[in-house]
Amino acid sequence: MSAATGAMVAALLAPASSGSAVATATADGAPISDPVPEDAVRSSLGLVLEPYHQFPESDPTPAATDQRLMRHNRINYIGEVPDGSGRLYVPDLNGPLYLLEETQAGKVEHRYLDVKAEFPDFFSGRGMGSGFGFVSFHPEFERNGLFYTVHTERGGATGSKQLTFPPQRSTFSHSVITEWDAADPAADTFAGTRREVMRLAFQTQIHAVQQIDFNPTAEPGDEDYGLLYVAVGDGGAALGTDVPQDPATPYGKILRIDPAGTDGPTGTYGVPATNPYAGEQGWIGEIYALGMRDPHRFSWDAGGQHQMFLGHIGQHAVEAVYEVRPGDNYGWSEIEGRYRYDHTDECHLYPLTEEDQAAGYVFPVASFDHDPPAGYPCNRDSGHGISGGFVYRGNDLPGLRGKYVFGDLVDGRVYWTEAGQMRRETGKEARLHEMQLWDTEGNRLRMTDFVDDFRVDLRFGTDSERNLYLLAKSNGMVWKVVDTKHVPWKDEVAPSLREDLVSFYDFEHPFPVDGALETDQGASETLLSLVNGGWDMRVADRAYPTSNNAIQTRQVDQASAGNDDWKAGAWNEGGVATLEAFRGAEQATVMGWFKRTGEGPALNTNTPNPTDRYNAIGLAGVLAGNSDGHGVRALLEVINVGGTLRLVALGRRLDSGSSSTFAASGDWQELLPVGEWVHLAATFDYTTGAMALYRNGQQLEGFYTATNDPWQVDGTGTSDTLPRGYKIGGSYPQDTREQNPCDCRMDALMFLDRAVRPAEVKQQYRRFVAGY
Repeated sequence: MSAATGAMVAALLAPASSGSAVATATADGAPISDPVPEDAVRSSLGLVLEPYHQFPESDPTPAATDQRLMRHNRINYIGEVPDGSGRLYVPDLNGPLYLLEETQAGKVEHRYLDVKAEFPDFFSGRGMGSGFGFVSFHPEFERNGLFYTVHTERGGATGSKQLTFPPQRSTFSHSVITEWDAADPAADTFAGTRREVMRLAFQTQIHAVQQIDFNPTAEPGDEDYGLLYVAVGDGGAALGTDVPQDPATPYGKILRIDPAGTDGPTGTYGVPATNPYAGEQGWIGEIYALGMRDPHRFSWDAGGQHQMFLGHIGQHAVEAVYEVRPGDNYGWSEIEGRYRYDHTDECHLYPLTEEDQAAGYVFPVASFDHDPPAGYPCNRDSGHGISGGFVYRGNDLPGLRGKYVFGDLVDGRVYWTEAGQMRRETGKEARLHEMQLWDTEGNRLRMTDFVDDFRVDLRFGTDSERNLYLLAKSNGMVWKVVDTKHVPWKDEVAPSLREDLVSFYDFEHPFPVDGALETDQGASETLLSLVNGGWDMRVADRAYPTSNNAIQTRQVDQASAGNDDWKAGAWNEGGVATLEAFRGAEQATVMGWFKRTGEGPALNTNTPNPTDRYNAIGLAGVLAGNSDGHGVRALLEVINVGGTLRLVALGRRLDSGSSSTFAASGDWQELLPVGEWVHLAATFDYTTGAMALYRNGQQLEGFYTATNDPWQVDGTGTSDTLPRGYKIGGSYPQDTREQNPCDCRMDALMFLDRAVRPAEVKQQYRRFVAGY
């Protein structure tokens, strides 16, 4: 965990101060706290992904400083060349255009064109969509050899470069659409000529031209045949202007042009007379639809009524799918999704006004919202963005037919909706279903497992047989969907525990903004920091059949107190706001899976004697309200009891009071052997002073180490203070001191504000190992 990450998390976990920003009600109504309240249904339908091809590494130009651009490469689409050859094409934002063909000897990769090498001002070093953004082959490419690309150039002085429309203010970048004329369309490397079709100037490096494409469902003679669609973002300008609503500018719009025409502003393309605003006073005729922030990916349904669907990346909260029709206005930046966007309040959306409702805005046919962790800064990226996909119309996977498959490009979740339900006439949005993902060996994985990274950068593609592909910049891999699988998606938490589950860390859910953080699957949404080791603490090791990952904690340097031990936790000196459930708690439970990977206790780096060892091995616990990072309210650990190490439940009822310890009678090394996963639990009842320990669902025999009343039991709960956090794998999660490190792996850590009953511990253990 970096210092910046630690500071951000500490601020996030802190109680709100009197000076915190508070949403105020307006005449338009109260702010909307949860724009899309219904979460996606966890579907039994899953995709089986087979590795198809990995493309070479590439680097941005100039060298990037944004970690989100430092990927294996930046491949962002896969499609099929429309010439019957079966060759697939893949653009890389960093410059290369690849062709991939299957031969008897296997797949053969060709670098067909290097767009970066063709343009001296090529730019891909800032902005998530900058660089070689997209390529689209003319439907008659086999005959005419024409295809089109869009790339980014650094703006500023245009020199002899002719802009198609007036630039946005303080130009930073240009999006340039180029027509290429291949001398031999069947060749594996490009040779031929090129000409510039369109050049747009943007004030920032974001929200430029993301996609250009032809409608593949249009046939010769159709009005739409051979017309090029251009998805133009708002250039990041809409927060201070009405650019997406301005009919005289191309920004924040989908344009439709005729690349073979000449009546456009520069004579390099034509304006189709059938465009909805062609010839209308005050409008540029190229506009097909308007009111967009970042129209990221669009596609047409190859079946049904050939609907056009757009995946639109939102500003504050809403990631939306729109059914696109000519003349549509999606309302940005007046509205986002189905809500009013207030430019004076970046933290909330608001109900639509009467004026909004009368404006004729078109609403999404499907959407999801960001759902950031509790208290997460409203003006920070919480790691979500829609990646538009495709309606599956292939023949091989009948269970998938008619479903629109798309995803969250950041965290890699994949969704489906019924295409037949995605029509605005229904007056409601189609229900989202989150899909399971499987490898060909039968393992259920998340996309973060497939790419071994917390940021996936997911995209979708298809071919002429309607096969579906997934691809990721994280590792430059393309996967082909080769099958579907129906398996019930069961909650790993026993039903009787869910209501009292404050935090649950299964280490399958890295925070998509920062892999050194784990998102909480419990009610509190408390972010967990992986201290010092960060992403490297995550290991592919399963404690139980449905798990994939665990974390590794360990002592790093045995000789010195370098504060570099790998541990985990949450910390705030003023108390962790999200752990309100443990304020004055009458009971608590700490449980999880543990596997020792080394001997212990570790050498003590805080004493001058090089052979001295700590007297304890820290597992997991809830800190007290006045803790310095060591003192606890409820703890599961191994500690020296009367000269013998024992597995214990150790807790404190009062912040300033004494701790009480319940020790297991059995040998701790048999209870927690090296190299073996075991499930441990400790329960605490502060009203009676009772504690208990469990191993693999069975209650352990033990004894209290003190016969007096350390807790000063009076029938009430703990001190009425916020705990200062969690500590896992050692003390001091704020990383100010090393103490009691555990060379261990840990999985499925649970913190509850109730003392779980013996039968429930057994039930939870059986649910992990047997699924019921």
